[in-house]
Amino acid sequence: MKKPIPRISSRKNERIGPRKNERRIPKGVIHVQASFSNTIVTVTDVRGRVVSWASAGTSGFKGSRRGTPYAAQTAAFNAIRTVIHQGLQQAGIMIKGPGLGRDAALRAIRRSGILLSFVRDVTPMPHNGCRPPKKRRV
Repeated sequence: MKKPIPRISSRKNERIGPRKNERRIPKGVIHVQASFSNTIVTVTDVRGRVVSWASAGTSGFKGSRRGTPYAAQTAAFNAIRTVIHQGLQQAGIMIKGPGLGRDAALRAIRRSGILLSFVRDVTPMPHNGCRPPKKRRV
């Protein structure tokens, strides 16, 4: 059996492929997931590959303050700030969840200067869902 030939060039010495930050993204989709305890904002390209993300927790809010509208606004601004430098001009928004940060995140995205193509609510709704647990007997 022949031994495999080791590769001479290593990743440290030579850069392989383009840098992540050099990608140009003219169109994208902004996903806002607003729960009662946190708000997560994810920016993807049209194919669904994540480009940038931020949450109220990574924006410096701790505990119950993560669920506030101001924390959601800060998270949305942080997620979009990096993508604007990559050339994002047009985006759609998908909002999921019942949290307080829904409207605040949407307002922050509108103020950022990105042209919005659609705003869609993708909150999962049960069509009568799971069977409830049986009645408690004491």
